[in-house]
Amino acid sequence: MNHIVLYHPEIPQNTGNIMRTCAATNMHLHLIEPLGFKLDTKYVKRSAANYLEHVDYTVYKNWEEFIEKNTGTLFFLTRYGQTSPDAMDYTIDEDVFLVFGAESSGIPKDILQGHLDRCLRLPMTDKVRSLNLSNTVAIVAYEVLRQQGYKGLYSHEPDSMKGKDYLQK
Repeated sequence: MNHIVLYHPEIPQNTGNIMRTCAATNMHLHLIEPLGFKLDTKYVKRSAANYLEHVDYTVYKNWEEFIEKNTGTLFFLTRYGQTSPDAMDYTIDEDVFLVFGAESSGIPKDILQGHLDRCLRLPMTDKVRSLNLSNTVAIVAYEVLRQQGYKGLYSHEPDSMKGKDYLQK
């Protein structure tokens, strides 16, 4: 299974957008406190739109609790990473955890230092430090899914919506 981990997220709209991405990709969301907002705020609900009920998520008191309760391979997205996400292999026989840090401060250095071989960075110009958190989550999540062949996802509009042949009608 694939997972998105948000370490101390601060902006409710970002988390709401990420919740929507998790609903669209069947990824479990892990939220590590403290959060910079309450999960019931209108901002989270608005960003997640009508998909909040389809989001599978867990909240943890701290990083230690998260590590204690989960097993798999951790990949860390950080502006200090030296490997692009497409250079990693996510077709592994264990859970994949994509860890993202707080919008203002990222993931603590002491956590990253223990995983230097899995610290990733999206390539970009020298004009910006990083992309928006929810955009970065979506980009990396879909790279993981691409490598895994988009298992369990529709490559066309489902019949429960407008349907596969909508453009032909």
